[in-house]
Amino acid sequence: MTPAATGLQPSALELGRREHRRRRARRSTAVAVLSTVGFAVVAALAVTSAPGWPRTRDSFLDPETAAAALPRVLSGLWLNLRVLAVAAVAVVVLGLLVALARTLRGPVWTPVRLLATAYTDLFRGIPLIILLYLVGFGVPGLRLQGVPSSPVVLGTIALVLTYGAYVGEVFRAGIEAVHPSQRAAARALGLTHRQSLRLVVLPQAVRTVTPPLLNDFVALQKDVGLISVLGAVDAVRAAQIETSLAGDFTPYVLAGLLFVLLAIPTARLADWASLRAVRRQQSGSLL
Repeated sequence: MTPAATGLQPSALELGRREHRRRRARRSTAVAVLSTVGFAVVAALAVTSAPGWPRTRDSFLDPETAAAALPRVLSGLWLNLRVLAVAAVAVVVLGLLVALARTLRGPVWTPVRLLATAYTDLFRGIPLIILLYLVGFGVPGLRLQGVPSSPVVLGTIALVLTYGAYVGEVFRAGIEAVHPSQRAAARALGLTHRQSLRLVVLPQAVRTVTPPLLNDFVALQKDVGLISVLGAVDAVRAAQIETSLAGDFTPYVLAGLLFVLLAIPTARLADWASLRAVRRQQSGSLL
């Protein structure tokens, strides 16, 4: 209930405190803006005054080359976005299944737990670039019937295998962070183990791990560009083609900027989710 609804008005001391906080916030904002602008000016002067700046500018920041390469790079970026959409959904599903397998109770589930642990250790340990080569070139070499040979499909599979291991550990940490009393209370209410997991444990675990999951999604947005090593004509591969045709590295810079613009909204969302989680913990609220 607001003070206006209760008929109570803040005291003069409280009004003074609020005004002081507003002045301090405005002063902090002004200082931050001035310091950022000053740093940008100094950095720009340092770069542009370097002896090799004219040659670097022509080789990496040529507007005409960027304009000519933009349509092909954008077309390649659309492929990256499609791979990202499919991989993100598959990673969440695989990661959740791995986490559930690693948290199974009872000796009868030991083989499943060992298999999930081995998967996690293997695909968290192997570098993604090596896995892309192994899956992208090794699987077609087997010549199995019905197995896809598209570099886009195989690259997506490699991404899912790698990030599924990381996301599985994130989910497992969230599940194990739920206090045992929550499970006990659910069982006391007559819920089965499956119902307790679905209705009580998983909702709390997902809420806890949302910030790290968003950070993994930001990393996945960047790594979808690695499918270019298999020959898929994505944004990176398109930039490579344009660079070889123009003899200029500007298309690489263009592709990098597009990936940065793609990642910024998700990064800010991850920051907001992390800050919200911290505030919720500090307030002691579950909402």
